[in-house]
Amino acid sequence: MSYTVAGFYKFVPLEDYREMHQPLLATCRKLEVTGTILLADEGINGTVAGSRTNIEALIVHLQKNPRLAEFPVNISIATENPFNRLKIRLKKEIIKMGVPGVKPSNKTGRHVTPEEWNSLVEDQQVLVLDARNKYETAIGSFANAVDPRIKSFVEITNYVQEKLGEQKDRKIAMFCTGGIRCEKLSTYMMDQGFKEVYQLRGGILRYLQEMPEEKSLWNGECFIFDHRVSLGHGLKEGSHTMCHGCGHPVSLKDRQANEYEMGVSCPMCAETLGQVKRANLRERQKQVELASRRNASHIGQTLNNAEEKSD
Repeated sequence: MSYTVAGFYKFVPLEDYREMHQPLLATCRKLEVTGTILLADEGINGTVAGSRTNIEALIVHLQKNPRLAEFPVNISIATENPFNRLKIRLKKEIIKMGVPGVKPSNKTGRHVTPEEWNSLVEDQQVLVLDARNKYETAIGSFANAVDPRIKSFVEITNYVQEKLGEQKDRKIAMFCTGGIRCEKLSTYMMDQGFKEVYQLRGGILRYLQEMPEEKSLWNGECFIFDHRVSLGHGLKEGSHTMCHGCGHPVSLKDRQANEYEMGVSCPMCAETLGQVKRANLRERQKQVELASRRNASHIGQTLNNAEEKSD
C-alpha cells in the first residue's frame, strides 16, 4: 500500500479555531489520517497522510468551511506511512516567527511559477534567499542562493535586520519547503519597507514536481518533515535518513563514517551525545531490529514532527 501525503496551509482569520479542534479531530480519525495539523487564530497548517480517497475527502471537508474554500496543497507519495500518529494542535502561530502584527492574510510577496523562478535565480541582480534552517540547506538548495545559517525560523527576522537592512531596494526572491514560511517572511519584509519581494509558489516541493530535471536549478535533495526525510526531483524519496541522536538528516557518506551508529548517532553528534541518551537509543534500535525480524512495526521515537520543526 502506498500513502498519499498532503501538505497544506492558509493564512486566514480563524477566531473560532479552538472550536474547530474536536470536529476536525473526529473527521481525521474517521478517515484514518495520520500527521499533524496546526490551528491558530491566523490560520491552518498541516501535513497528513492516508489513502488517496481519504486524503481527498479530508480536503473536501476542510474546504466546506467558506474561509478555507481555497488553499494550496502539495501532494506526494510515500511507500510507508510517514507519520506515527495523528496530532491536531492549537497554537499561537501556525508558523512561529514571534513578531506580533505580521498578517499574511492581508498581503504577501508576489508568487512566481517555477519557470519565472528560474529567471529570478539566474539574475545576478536578484538576492535569492533560502528561508529554511541550516540542517535543511545542508542537503540541498538552489544555485546562487544565500543561506542565512539559522537554527530555527524565529531567527530569520534578526538576519533580515542585520544582513539585509541596507538592501530594501533590491529584488528579493525567497523560497522554502512548501511555501508557508515565505508567506510570513515576505509579509514581514514588506512591512519593513522592502520594495520588491518574490516567493516561489508552492515552495521547493512544487518546483521539484513541476520542473523537468534537465531544466532544474535545484541541487541536492529537499529535507521534509516526516519519516521519508528527503525528496528529489519528481518528489521521489531521497537517499537521506534521520539521526535519532540529533534529529539531523544523514547522507550516504555520513552513514559510511566511523562515527555513525545506526539508530543512535552520526558524525554531527557522536562526540556530544550523552551516555544515557545513547544507551536509550541503542535499546530502541535493538527493539526495532527485533520487530523487523518478526515482520512487525515498531513505532519508536518520533524526533521530527512538524510542530517541532518548521514548515
